[in-house]
Amino acid sequence: MNNNPVIIGLDIGTSGTKAIAMNTDGTLLASTLKEYPLHSPKPNWAEQDPSDWWKATLDALSELASKINSQNVVAIGLTGQMHGSVFLDGENNVLRPALLWCDQRTTAQCATITEKAGGEAALVEMVSNPALTGFTAPKILWLRDNEPAIFEKTRKVLLPKDYIRWALTGEYATDVSDASGTLLFDVKNRCWHTELMSLLELDSNLMPPAFEGTEITGNLLASIAAKTGLPSGIPVIAGGGDQAAGGVGCGIVRPGIVSSSLGTSGVIFAFSEGVCTDPKGRVHTFCHAVPGKWHVMGVMLSAGGALQWFRNTLCREEQEKAITTGRDAYEYITDAAATVPLGAEGLIFLPYLTGERTPHKDPYAKGAFIGLSLRHNKAYMARAVLEGVAYGMRDSLDIMREMGVSLSVSRASGGGARSALWRQIMADTGRIAISRINVDEGPAYGAAILAGVGAGCYGSVEEACDALIRETDCIQPNADSAIQYDAWLEEYRNAYKALKPNYQRIAALL
Repeated sequence: MNNNPVIIGLDIGTSGTKAIAMNTDGTLLASTLKEYPLHSPKPNWAEQDPSDWWKATLDALSELASKINSQNVVAIGLTGQMHGSVFLDGENNVLRPALLWCDQRTTAQCATITEKAGGEAALVEMVSNPALTGFTAPKILWLRDNEPAIFEKTRKVLLPKDYIRWALTGEYATDVSDASGTLLFDVKNRCWHTELMSLLELDSNLMPPAFEGTEITGNLLASIAAKTGLPSGIPVIAGGGDQAAGGVGCGIVRPGIVSSSLGTSGVIFAFSEGVCTDPKGRVHTFCHAVPGKWHVMGVMLSAGGALQWFRNTLCREEQEKAITTGRDAYEYITDAAATVPLGAEGLIFLPYLTGERTPHKDPYAKGAFIGLSLRHNKAYMARAVLEGVAYGMRDSLDIMREMGVSLSVSRASGGGARSALWRQIMADTGRIAISRINVDEGPAYGAAILAGVGAGCYGSVEEACDALIRETDCIQPNADSAIQYDAWLEEYRNAYKALKPNYQRIAALL
């Protein structure tokens, strides 16, 4: 073993590719982010060009290699946005832009899958999850239904990070956590569900082999090593979908500790020793990136993304001020929100800007401010956005409590977790302590840990997390605030129920 081994974690995210390099004691040596666009050619569509991911990956790895002793790199771990579909022909050419996790075009295909499986209960029994528009399987059926010429040429379907894996190593592979989000994977038995694929008339060879998160899936090609300055032949580890890798990066590898991620989406992620499913399919049950373990996950599609929309759409002044002062525009927004009383004097925000997954499974849901009055200004709207996202996260917590999932403390991560105000709102609305940890590198950090285990730097994922991750500050819920929030939470939930018929009619008009 190298005396000074360096591990790389690579995250193929929605907004950009992040790469980190760290020592085995967890010391961050270098980090970089290369951004790329998301395209929405039609309402509710979301696509990206895989060549943008690949260019970003080469640039990121090259930059890392220039900042470290690249000859000490012992492994690369992969993670990335889940559910996206990269369609390759027999010569590995990309046939069309990739359909992303937040794409909502597949409602009809979800109905087809549910019907072919024998109903939602039968589908959940097969793959532990219902058919949702963001998942991979309905995207494959959409391609077959709407672009048959391209489907006929398709020989392999890869998830985003696994397309990058192929480009790095020349090998087809995925990991069990990312495969769980395709709706074609037997989550209980950790293998492809060939029976369901047969019912859907899909060739099981479309999907790559699935590995546990710490297994070696290939080695860095000499041609790519020459382009990046990394050693040829270093192992590339299976890794995990961004949520499973993020769970590892937050130390969610034992019962009781959950994570609350406030990135573009909002995720409550809980560890599970065995398969634990919600019969109503409101939360997801996937394989964990920890070998032989599982996780339960609630996902709202717009969390930090809702605040980003608010900043970009309504906060030009704060953005301009941030440029001149060097502060983050989000700090000005949350400072203003902190001046507004709990409940924003009756202003409620529904954060369904791209539809919703947990708990509603509703691709037609839309965002809304409800209760606007002449008293409400931008500060009130900011507070309502923070609270609306927190209410959405509470939905996932309550479902997990129904399921008997152990919830003692939630470790906050993602850009939104930097706000002490937002963390306090999360603690009060969710009735759970919110802690931060000593690292905040997101899924890339978890991917690096998985790579370290795969390379033999640590004995297990649990051992690595115990050595590298610790809690720092912890915010306890305020009992009085929690009682007040319970009342507003009820109105938040009632507002969705009241507006649901409107959403469907609006969708029909569009």
